[in-house]
Amino acid sequence: MYVAVKGGERAILNSYCMLDDYRRGDRAVPELSLDQIREQMPLAVSRVMAEGSLYDPQLAALALKQAAGDVIEAVFLLRAYRTTLSRYGYTQPIDTGRMRLQRRISSTFKDVPGGQILGPTYDYTQRLLDFSLEAERQADALPAGDEPLDSAMPRVTDLLAHDDLIDAEAIPDGDPEPFDLTRQPLDFPASRAARLQNLARADEGFLLSMGYSTQRGYGNTHPFAAEIRYGFLEVEMHIEELGFAVTVGEIEITECQMVSQFSGNGEEGPKFTRGYGLTFGYGERKTMSMALVDRALKAKDLGERADSPANDHEFVLYHSDNVEASGFVQHLKLPHYVDFQANLELLRRMRAERAAPGSASDPASDPALAPDTTRQLDEAVAP
Repeated sequence: MYVAVKGGERAILNSYCMLDDYRRGDRAVPELSLDQIREQMPLAVSRVMAEGSLYDPQLAALALKQAAGDVIEAVFLLRAYRTTLSRYGYTQPIDTGRMRLQRRISSTFKDVPGGQILGPTYDYTQRLLDFSLEAERQADALPAGDEPLDSAMPRVTDLLAHDDLIDAEAIPDGDPEPFDLTRQPLDFPASRAARLQNLARADEGFLLSMGYSTQRGYGNTHPFAAEIRYGFLEVEMHIEELGFAVTVGEIEITECQMVSQFSGNGEEGPKFTRGYGLTFGYGERKTMSMALVDRALKAKDLGERADSPANDHEFVLYHSDNVEASGFVQHLKLPHYVDFQANLELLRRMRAERAAPGSASDPASDPALAPDTTRQLDEAVAP
């Protein structure tokens, strides 16, 4: 049975104070400001916004500070706050072809129209600790570029589609309203819209492992990064009173288009198929992993073998949410006295039956049947 704990409320309130003290650390060290977190930890802020399903760098920075840097806890905080917000409507579909690019690369075409833009990336760093940062080195301001970016930067997948070399993504019959994962429960078979929404806010580490598994032979794909784009894009909302769309803000996003081979079937010839990834902020690893998993989840639709974990819709979509996964794992810290006592009594009964006269076991020679100290523990903690 559950035993009432005296002084529980006071202990909980004290744990809050201890958490505040732990988070603050040494008072001799200046406290982190939200501006510092937002501006100097942009990748962490981007991940919290993406997995928290809310684009707000300031709130994401606040969540990171409150969570003492625990990204999953920060995601939980941001999602919980998002549920309190009013919903005024839906924005217009964004066109990533109009992105104000900071980075744009393709591993499929060297001379892609518009050129390759390396932008900010760790890809070419040597992964050596930079001890000058420990000395608080001030980086020089980046000078303005000498040449403007090419205004014509068509998406690589559009170029392939022009020659009918990649699967078309036609609008479903009747152009139904998109699935809304924040208002509708996940059901199976899940539409691609539902799958992409689930993956967009899925845990990056989980997607990375699932995407990696497809590259290791557990997904039946051999992908190429057709294009990765990172930059800023205006978001518009149609205002009924005005009769036209107006810009309501600008967001930072990362997009990835992966292409894989497809042998074709009785209805169409061989062509590339695509996997898609899109996320808030700067998150190449997340969007690449998302695109790999998206393509793996299409295997059954394409008539391919779908016997790997990354091909299993229910396995991937049900286990990708880090808030739900964290909660279910951490609930093991809650009292389970009744469940454990039931298992303990069952174990004692099995041991007693095993040691009963006439059984195959000899208590005198079996060290597993030593005096049961758990009964002493029960007596010690009994009220």
